[in-house]
Amino acid sequence: MILKRLTALIFLMLISITSVCFAGETLSVRFGNSSDQSSRIIVDLTEKPEYKVMTLQNPSRVVIDLYKSSHRINQIEKMPDNFKTGRLGQNGSTARIVLDTYDIPETKKILLLEPNAGYPWRLVMDVNFNKQVAYNDMADLIEAHPQLAPQEQKKPEQEEKIVLRQPTPEPQPVQQDQKKVIVLDAGHGGQDPGAIGISGVYEKTITLSMAKQIRSILEKTGKYKIKLTRETDVFIPLYNRRKFAQNVKANLFISIHADSTKRPTARGFSIYTLSEKASDKEAEKLAERENKADIVDGIDFGTQPKEVQDILLNLAQRETKNKSAFFAEKVVNELKKTPVISLLSQDIHRFAGFAVLKAPDVPSVLVEMGFLSNKYEEKNLRSNSYREKMAQAIVKAIEEYFPEEHKATFN
Repeated sequence: MILKRLTALIFLMLISITSVCFAGETLSVRFGNSSDQSSRIIVDLTEKPEYKVMTLQNPSRVVIDLYKSSHRINQIEKMPDNFKTGRLGQNGSTARIVLDTYDIPETKKILLLEPNAGYPWRLVMDVNFNKQVAYNDMADLIEAHPQLAPQEQKKPEQEEKIVLRQPTPEPQPVQQDQKKVIVLDAGHGGQDPGAIGISGVYEKTITLSMAKQIRSILEKTGKYKIKLTRETDVFIPLYNRRKFAQNVKANLFISIHADSTKRPTARGFSIYTLSEKASDKEAEKLAERENKADIVDGIDFGTQPKEVQDILLNLAQRETKNKSAFFAEKVVNELKKTPVISLLSQDIHRFAGFAVLKAPDVPSVLVEMGFLSNKYEEKNLRSNSYREKMAQAIVKAIEEYFPEEHKATFN
């Protein structure tokens, strides 16, 4: 009996020790701002880590040790060209990341960023690369770089104790307890009717009907939380629309509009993602019209130093723009499979500086369902069945986007 109690006590102690040792997990290792001379390494973490970053030579590599941590990931994907391979290892309570490089690495900046705007803890490193020089023999190499001499290599046996995992194709577990949040933004409203069609129909009426149709289809899947920026005929400033998306921690923001032009023959669906440089003059003029209700853009990073603010904003905007463009292409591909939907003859995916798309942490698109200034297209957009087919295609794009959004990486 005493032996059984001792065994149970030891077992409980081991569980307790294990829980302490692994205080955090590595969520991902990714890269940004990569060039031949430098690269940015970002490690996403569940908790604030204790860490050590080393740049080693012969062979050249960056080594990151995270104490009291483990890896939730099994491999490192999509490495920039100046990296050979990436490996993950575990030695007791220390999680190790090894990034082999072609050229000699040198860390220029290391920052630990607190959770912000939906992002977890991040360890950010800017690494420069010194090009390797060809030498006649090892003696010349050591003479030019004494630090490469064998006697200078510190404790190689300690490094060998790290057991490196082999990459496995097994999919990562996905948390099922949180549904993706999608915000549908019906353009215009209230005293702002938007475009006025041939028959006198208002853009604000068409957009609200479409938003409710998309919501209805998405709710039937049971996979998402759907939020509408407006459910009635009310006016909402553009800044408030994107701020609403940020406040509900949206994973995707879709602003719905219908276009108008002086050319009565113009017709077809198009989709926009953010760019301060418009793809053409028409896109620029459209953005100017839509932005009339906007107020000054602002992002509150609290008391963070300016250097940290710049990196936070750079990382957020890069990821958001990539995901927005990735989703836009999904929508275009689905609509091409729906022949009844008229598409813009060229450049269906377009770019402009829409104020409503400027939330730096929410992937956002603006869809123009068609032209109310075209009598045939206006008739289609007033039709529930036509809009339903368009809504079905957009929902299919959403269904394809979320399982693959990790492919819209930061390079």
